[in-house]
Amino acid sequence: MGLPIAFQDPFDLGALVEEGAGFRNPRTDAVYPIRREIPVFLPPGAVEGPNRRYQRLYDRFAICYDLGTGLYAWRKSSVAARRRVYLERLQQPAHGSLLEVSVGTGSNWPYLNRALDFYGLDLSAGMLARCARNARRLRLRFQLCQGLAEHLPFPTSSFDVVLHVGGINFFSDPGAALREMVRVAKPGTQILVVDETEAVARRGERGFISGAFFRNRPREIVAPVRLLPPEVEEVQVGEIWDGELFVLTFRKPGAMPTTGNVPGATS
Repeated sequence: MGLPIAFQDPFDLGALVEEGAGFRNPRTDAVYPIRREIPVFLPPGAVEGPNRRYQRLYDRFAICYDLGTGLYAWRKSSVAARRRVYLERLQQPAHGSLLEVSVGTGSNWPYLNRALDFYGLDLSAGMLARCARNARRLRLRFQLCQGLAEHLPFPTSSFDVVLHVGGINFFSDPGAALREMVRVAKPGTQILVVDETEAVARRGERGFISGAFFRNRPREIVAPVRLLPPEVEEVQVGEIWDGELFVLTFRKPGAMPTTGNVPGATS
């Protein structure tokens, strides 16, 4: 594929070879297809429990997702202003690689440093299709893949920036997803995790569309501080947007980045 970080088998971390229209693990003969230029790391039976439910929901609402979030933001502020409240806490180097787990439609990408190499993973094929279109419009260097946040298809210590915004509340195993984010981050990298609070979920239960997501959710929502790997450093958690979102940041142990922080896009 076009960018420098190669995929690996997300389930045994083995090397993959590109063959025909997909990837194969020579050790296990597991095959992962490429569909519409997006590698798919979801073997039969891999999507279970809450992940399966929310995959279907996001596929269903992908076509109108950006419109819905934009209308919600318009009631209180601009989309850009609301996103920058949490993205300004993210440390971005001048150059390097960025991974967004559960990238959705790529709605955060316009506000990040466009000199980076952008990688995005999501469970929903519908959301990834929208993300690809948006990334092309922004003229980003990007690579998308479909897979599980609990099993990332990337080598250890690959990324200079790792973030996740929205979705971890609904993951089948949020602790495993957090461990994977730490694994693929380079030593010293800061990781950003953002999602709705329990207060928002309770209000959302009454909505026609939001209720489909928030009713019968897997668990009561709390910022997943207790699920973090014990070795992480500089853990900070708080709420923004009048308590609508929690913002959690932490750092993978190791050498601190030396490239400094640069602002994202201004448009």
